[in-house]
Amino acid sequence: MKRVTTKSMASPAILVAAMVFLFSFRAAAAANVTYDHRSLSIGGRRQLIISAAIHYPRSVPAMWPSLVQTAKEGGCNAIESYVFWNGHEPSPGKYYFGGRYNIVKFIKIVQEAGMHMILRIGPFVAAEWNYGGVPVWLHYVPGTVFRADNEPWKHYMESFTTYIVNLLKQEKLFAPQGGPIILSQVENEYGYYERDYGEGGKRYAQWSASMAVSQNIGVPWMMCQQWDAPSTVISTCNGFYCDEFTPNTPDKPKMWTENWPGWFKTFGGRDPHRPAEDIAYSVARFFQKGGSVHNYYMYHGGTNFGRTSGGPFITTSYDYEAPIDEYGLPRLPKWGHLKNLHKAIMLSENMLISGEHRNFSLGPSLEADVYTDSSGSCAAFLSNSDDKNDKKAVFRNTSYDLPAWSVSILPDCKNAVFNSAKVTAKSSKVEMLPEDLKSSSGLKWQVFSEKPGIWGEADFVKNELVDHINTTKDTTDYLWYTTSITVSGNEEFLKKGSLPVLFIESKGHTLHVFINKEYLGTATGNGTHVPFKLKKSVPLKAGENNIDLLSMTVGLSNAGSFYEWVPAGLTSVSIKGLNNGTLNLTNSKWSYKLGVQGEHLGLFKPGNSGAVKWTVTAKPPKKQPLTWYKVVIDQPSGNEPVGLDMLSMGKGMAWLNGEEIGRYWPRIARKNSPNDECVKECDYRGKFMPDKCNTGCGEPSQRWYHVPRSWFKPSGNELVIFEEKGGNPMKINLSRRKVSVV
Repeated sequence: MKRVTTKSMASPAILVAAMVFLFSFRAAAAANVTYDHRSLSIGGRRQLIISAAIHYPRSVPAMWPSLVQTAKEGGCNAIESYVFWNGHEPSPGKYYFGGRYNIVKFIKIVQEAGMHMILRIGPFVAAEWNYGGVPVWLHYVPGTVFRADNEPWKHYMESFTTYIVNLLKQEKLFAPQGGPIILSQVENEYGYYERDYGEGGKRYAQWSASMAVSQNIGVPWMMCQQWDAPSTVISTCNGFYCDEFTPNTPDKPKMWTENWPGWFKTFGGRDPHRPAEDIAYSVARFFQKGGSVHNYYMYHGGTNFGRTSGGPFITTSYDYEAPIDEYGLPRLPKWGHLKNLHKAIMLSENMLISGEHRNFSLGPSLEADVYTDSSGSCAAFLSNSDDKNDKKAVFRNTSYDLPAWSVSILPDCKNAVFNSAKVTAKSSKVEMLPEDLKSSSGLKWQVFSEKPGIWGEADFVKNELVDHINTTKDTTDYLWYTTSITVSGNEEFLKKGSLPVLFIESKGHTLHVFINKEYLGTATGNGTHVPFKLKKSVPLKAGENNIDLLSMTVGLSNAGSFYEWVPAGLTSVSIKGLNNGTLNLTNSKWSYKLGVQGEHLGLFKPGNSGAVKWTVTAKPPKKQPLTWYKVVIDQPSGNEPVGLDMLSMGKGMAWLNGEEIGRYWPRIARKNSPNDECVKECDYRGKFMPDKCNTGCGEPSQRWYHVPRSWFKPSGNELVIFEEKGGNPMKINLSRRKVSVV
């Protein structure tokens, strides 16, 4: 082709034509979104929606395009996400949309992929996210009760919702503006709790819907698990199965906002698994029974970076055993099996949203749902709901094999192109390949150990034990409770060699005990029972004894009625075994300090020495509590995703180049009762519950911690670790996640 180097100007006619073309393209992209009892209609065309939940702050911007593309390749045509209020409004009226919270960038990536967007503005989200996504500062605005009929809550909720809506309108991201957003959600699963708020709960639910609709976004609003949703919003279903769900009025389509393809995990908890066969069965049954909008919660779970996890005790990993794993890779065969399912469903799309629906019994536990049009074309779903026995079903004079707990899809009422129990997709082998930490300039560790208890001046002193959360307001996980006692030399235990016993009761979440500046032990609650008690022999000496107790939160409560009032921290401290019996310290003089020293000094910030004296060594100390470790490393080889292996460490926090990797705690997974067994194989048949197919008993609940590749430089990466109770940093490594297709 000949290259033209001379400058020229387009003629006015060409410019006008180009402008008309661009205007026409934009106008064509704009689409009104309406609905009736069968489906959504987008730009005048009925569509089935298969949506993938991907929470933008649970991954990083560098991952967003590939995550969206992998969902699209998996047969999804929409992406869904919550909006995370406490990430966007960290203080009243001060907004943040940078980094992982760049919601506009995320939605535009969805748009560029040619996919729809479902945005659940909430702004309460639950989601195993810290405080359910609500900013902690709002709890301390006088008169505020979360999710209730009171002016402070409604003012701030409406203010944030309006801010988000206006931002998205400005960027023209709603479908009628040519954007990808086709649905939005207000509130979240409020129907579970509405009764607990009395008549005010009902008023609040109705107000929420009215407030949302008044935003005039041009697309429908929905409320999930809201059985009294007003006529102006769509009521939707959440659960492991929603085939039997019916919207609360007959003019609304059947929509499933959360199908859980796995489950969340807690520190100290086991690994939950939901088989691909059961997920496919639930989805096929939903569309078989007239469903038209379906969303996987989660399709990619991601990572609770920093202190964003809720619960409490939710792990830093939010993998959720989703079709795309925490590191952004397809989970096989689950991803592939669901891709095949989606293809089969979409072959029947026109029939499902426009055809006449009829149901037939084919025998015990067997049924057919048939969709036909005026031309005689049809699609059929044949199901066997028996959870034990495979069966044969005769449909239109043809025999079909239906495994137990399965659905076959016949897009032409003849050929079964998919059965939910027959997995033909490829499987994979996942390995975490370890690499020792290395540095081109030679590996040198810097070490700084804090002293237990108060440094500098106490923040305050009280003759009582205070609530942890009301004191820290979640500005830190840590709160020091410190006191001292004087032991007489005449105490019998000093002569006999026996030890007194320290008793502590706490509302949660975790506690490290130091006696005379030495680490004594740890006590903790768990994901099913947050409060705990400690009973431990204590090596007191004659004279003054220092008692330093480091209380910790592990993510704040994220759901439930009045959840913002759930307490944490110590409620009782006593020592038994002294000459005078029991020494009750609960109302003694306690000094308090918020946070740990290294936090205040910003030791996790790149290049910040914090004006403390670091020890430089090639062999950092082991089993040393309250210790900061800093090491400069090269990026690992290859291009696979990376996990930080913290098996050798105790509990703490980690950062890379100032980015928050998050809490680490390779706590061993325990049974909650003698009947809690882990399984070697999971039977997909029968209704799934989170404790049905657990593995990992006796293993660390989380060993590897995702470190996004985009956080690394080729060299000079500063890894900072704060270890609370002691570990062996020499065994820390970076592991590459390798997936091999089988």
